[in-house]
Amino acid sequence: MNQLTLKPKYAYLNIALIFLVLSFSNIVLAQIPKQYLEISVVPDRQDWTYKTGQNVEFNISITQSGVPISVENVRFVVMEEKMAPIKEGKLNLKDGKAKIDKFTMKDPGFLRCEVYATVDGKEYKGLGTAAFEPEKIKPTVKMPKDFEEFWEAGKEELAKIPMDYKMIYLPEKSSEVVDVYHVSFQNIRNSRIYGILSVPKGGGEYPAILSVPGAGIRPYSGEIAKAMRGAITLQIGIHGIPVDMPQEVYSNLASGALNGYWHFNNGDKDVYYYKRVYLGCVRAVDFLVSLPQYDGKNLAVQGGSQGGALAITTAALDPRIKYLVAVYPALSDLTGYLNGRAGGWPHVFGPQNIKYYNKPEVIETLAYYDVVNFARILKTPGFYTWGFNDETCPPTSYYSAYNEIKSPKEVFIVPETGHWTYPEQQKKADDWIFGKFGK
Repeated sequence: MNQLTLKPKYAYLNIALIFLVLSFSNIVLAQIPKQYLEISVVPDRQDWTYKTGQNVEFNISITQSGVPISVENVRFVVMEEKMAPIKEGKLNLKDGKAKIDKFTMKDPGFLRCEVYATVDGKEYKGLGTAAFEPEKIKPTVKMPKDFEEFWEAGKEELAKIPMDYKMIYLPEKSSEVVDVYHVSFQNIRNSRIYGILSVPKGGGEYPAILSVPGAGIRPYSGEIAKAMRGAITLQIGIHGIPVDMPQEVYSNLASGALNGYWHFNNGDKDVYYYKRVYLGCVRAVDFLVSLPQYDGKNLAVQGGSQGGALAITTAALDPRIKYLVAVYPALSDLTGYLNGRAGGWPHVFGPQNIKYYNKPEVIETLAYYDVVNFARILKTPGFYTWGFNDETCPPTSYYSAYNEIKSPKEVFIVPETGHWTYPEQQKKADDWIFGKFGK
């Protein structure tokens, strides 16, 4: 097909490389964290993974510019992730190093050691997390009896609404190899979905990728690097507002009208904020498959954090999605906190929120939106990547979903990563998708 032979001109190679470096920032929420004082906390097994009942020893080192240093006022805390401390106390270093040993877990899960050191009045933090048979973690959330019927009714409602799409060409983003547009189309409840569409030039038909966003309110610039590689890409926002406005607009919304949007109407499954979002992702698929440049068979969805959740839910809801990539998915096993362990972002039943939301109607509503229940019906092959040090989306929560997936799946684990990724993870994810596309 034409897209298999389409190649950017040499004049655009540097542009392609720049976009390739930047593209993963649309999926993850943070880059590799570095700090003036580096605190390394490393379990004593290479893969950081243990059998239940085995002991873990945490090896601690504190360095500055790569050189071990002795620091006073060092303390440690060991706990199951997001839970109360099992042990805490002062840590004595020798040549900048120390060990904390003989901790274990009797049930599958994650045991975390956090180390804090104070220098010149500033406190620094490091952490390491040991996994105990994570493949055996079971979810706590229950599947509603009418789960699939509820979402079929939602899709039927959506199908009755005209798409009414609008496209505005963006010459400042376009090039000799890619056309870029600001687009929007109709969603449920008189709302719209907005996004940035990037289409390879050169004629012929192309595979397509839907890029779904992490949490927050922000503008988007499009997945132009992937379009230069030979795929139609649509990067969407979820809030029903244009995605090309000044940053000040989004900052004001984040602090004002949309502050805490993930909790809006969470006591009613029919009007919860994410119903419009989940169905809006399906409508984005409607738009992509309607494009004359789409090849009619190769369609993927990709995202991280909230976007990882949306990747799984969209693939589960829409069989037109053939492949998915999810990075540390949020909204997974939200009821974990009600069962004595970590629950997924946005921590609805965590210590800060439980007094507001520990109600039967909230528990009932969230079961219809929990990624675990979508994982239970998922049929789409997927690629997943994450680490064990994630403090935003606890590994316990996304393993609760991952372990329920029966469709073909691959996972690339980099244990030390938290709510951030290495470029190698992005490369594996992108290569996996384009490999499925035959590129």
